[in-house]
Amino acid sequence: MVLYVRELDASEKARLQSWLNSDDPELKHRARVVLLSADGYRIPEIAQIVESHPANLRKWIHRFNQMGCRGLRTVRSGGAKPRFTETQKKRIVALARSRPRELGLNFTSWTLHKLAEQAEKQRIVDQISHEYVRQILKAANCSYKHAIR
Repeated sequence: MVLYVRELDASEKARLQSWLNSDDPELKHRARVVLLSADGYRIPEIAQIVESHPANLRKWIHRFNQMGCRGLRTVRSGGAKPRFTETQKKRIVALARSRPRELGLNFTSWTLHKLAEQAEKQRIVDQISHEYVRQILKAANCSYKHAIR
């Protein structure tokens, strides 16, 4: 089943376009996803453009369709601790920049799933999703697609 964002009213479109210039990278990303969907792009196309997992994009489109622009904001409690330390994140980025063969692995290029699996096997983290690996690499300006060797 194909999922698109519902029709935007003028105020929603203006707000979303203003969020494209936001200092909040998550809000900027979500606004772009909704606007691309409103322009007729399908989830797989948007996923390639914004380098995100389709399931994550579906979540934000559903939230927008149900709650409008407020559905794109994340409410965080002040006391939530980060999932991983900066050292762990740096080690994941370093792993992504390494050559799998030089680590004794039987493949030549990384995927997000393989990076998550290796981060766990190397005990960098106890457990991590491929989506969170993507977020760590994106925050470090290290696209996993560029990290593939």
